[in-house]
Amino acid sequence: MNLLDYVPGNSFLHRLNPVMKLLAAFLYGIACILCGSVLMELFYIVLMVLISSFAGLQKRALRLTRNLLVLGLIMFLLQLLFVRTGDPLLVIGGFCVFTVGGLKSALLLSLRIVATMLPLMLLFAITRMNDLCGALVKRLHVPYRYAFIVTTAFRFVPLFTTEFHDIEDAQKSRGVEYDTGNIFHRIRLIVPLFVPLLISSMKKVDAGAMSAQLRGFNLRTVDSGYHEYPFHKEDAVCLVFLAAVLAAAVVSMVL
Repeated sequence: MNLLDYVPGNSFLHRLNPVMKLLAAFLYGIACILCGSVLMELFYIVLMVLISSFAGLQKRALRLTRNLLVLGLIMFLLQLLFVRTGDPLLVIGGFCVFTVGGLKSALLLSLRIVATMLPLMLLFAITRMNDLCGALVKRLHVPYRYAFIVTTAFRFVPLFTTEFHDIEDAQKSRGVEYDTGNIFHRIRLIVPLFVPLLISSMKKVDAGAMSAQLRGFNLRTVDSGYHEYPFHKEDAVCLVFLAAVLAAAVVSMVL
């Protein structure tokens, strides 16, 4: 299963209003950006994994965390080598490899990337894109054209990822070895994968545009949908929780 696919369920998170889910992911990410403590960033990551477990998504959250840690590790190394604030921490042959400020900045940035992206990526697992599009139009009165563009972009990410892996498996069945040779050889083998993916994407875009036109895309208004997407008490509880998370992030930034 793709890590961005929707997982059906009837948990507390699934029952939230789609607008509240989007707001929650955004505000949680803002709290992680404002946070100025390494321990608090670790707490936010663990907290998000625990929250995901209530929706039966603990394994997916752990897999997402593991994948995001790879990106965080790259940013950690870059920050560690290029940030020169604070006292020297490792000196080799008179050359300062990294400093105390560089280590703290690297840890904070790498953890911040994981903590910020984790709720945004888990948003896909508990929200149907059709519901998100409808709620944006109904509750926020976003023009249907723009809501459709945003949700369609999100919807095509897992689709293209799955198709990319299918093309890669087809190439492997023909004898192409992607896990051998140096890094430049692997990059050269990956480039041809994008040609059939691009052709397939253009076909999907053309078919999607024709389908939308036949269904009266330009005639859609706020009153076209029959779902109302009301707010419930669960959304109020989520809002109070987000306020507490933001307050904790501000306190950690001040301290």
